[in-house]
Amino acid sequence: MAGTRTGEFRELISPFLLRKMEEARSTFGVSSGQSRALTLQYVKSEQETIIREEERRRHYEAEVQISFERAPVVGVERLYRRTILVEPTTVCAAHCRWCLRGQYPVQTLTEAQIRHATRYMGSPAVRDDLDEVLITGGDPLMSLPILAFTLSELARNAPNIQTVRVGTRVPFQAPERISDDLLATFRRYKEFRFEIGVNVNHPVEFWPESVESLRRLRDVGIRLYNQHPLLKGVNDDLQTLTELYSLLRRHDIEAHYLFHAIPLRGMSHHRTSLARGARLAAALGSCGEFSGRAKPRYAVLSDVGKIVIYHGVVLERREIDNALLLQSAFRLEDRLRWNPAWQVPPDVAVDDEGYMRTWYLDGRDDGEDEPEGGDVEVTDVNAPSGQSGP
Repeated sequence: MAGTRTGEFRELISPFLLRKMEEARSTFGVSSGQSRALTLQYVKSEQETIIREEERRRHYEAEVQISFERAPVVGVERLYRRTILVEPTTVCAAHCRWCLRGQYPVQTLTEAQIRHATRYMGSPAVRDDLDEVLITGGDPLMSLPILAFTLSELARNAPNIQTVRVGTRVPFQAPERISDDLLATFRRYKEFRFEIGVNVNHPVEFWPESVESLRRLRDVGIRLYNQHPLLKGVNDDLQTLTELYSLLRRHDIEAHYLFHAIPLRGMSHHRTSLARGARLAAALGSCGEFSGRAKPRYAVLSDVGKIVIYHGVVLERREIDNALLLQSAFRLEDRLRWNPAWQVPPDVAVDDEGYMRTWYLDGRDDGEDEPEGGDVEVTDVNAPSGQSGP
């Protein structure tokens, strides 16, 4: 389960991954970058016991609860106008140690809860805005019956939904699950545009079995894309990233987001500084090593949603806790229109034009004890009184 009942996120490695980890050790060596990339992603570390007060159990602090017909819509999040997220199950083939839902409660939705959620998505109050659903978890491809039921209820209750995205790591953790029955399920729903986010982090993960599973998905008309975190010791160097994005294009996988690793409890050893990620993203954008058609956007998962990092986004650094004030393009009034129950997190303020700003905990690079004065571009702005956070 990509979650916890006890507060401890247990180690879980699929049989396929165990074989591939052993192959990497024998082929490249125990201390090789390939072996390290797999070990750091999946093997539980003692460093996870180091908890910092400012780290979080959740990847954002806002409440995103939704009610429909006087009952909560369980397993659903809505931060954006046209896209809604549903998590039918938190089951995964393996536990990524940096999992953004590793501290969430374990949960699998009932058929009644899934039906209720899809009826909300097709209800008069939201159907004119919503046209896309992201099915995530956990891993939706771990339970074909639950996925098939979710798709059938979407087709029945929410005809406004045109695009169905699925977030999965199954092609790289348990590719045998890309079965004929699964592919037949996708073929059944001609009314949906299917997109699958495969979440691959390192070139070593393009094993023959994984490549074949990706081909099978493409052959039924599914569009593939990738979004993934920047992980210290895994992919935080230009050579690894250029090779990864070249492989993504070779296998017809669109590069979407490169995320700064989020500040979850016990995960600080996975996190670079935001500045290091920005430098890598800038190098990727202009290195000439591979096509510009394969280059990602560097972004942060903040309390108010995804913020792409570019000039003018980082406004200020708070030295006491190494936090950065980020300017978003999200208007509070829009967020409340899309989700009236959404609660403004304590570290969020609203500027004079109604846009939200949020404090975001930075990471640290190896050997860095204190943040360096000029390592992140800070825009020279004067935030209105009371808007810089505590």
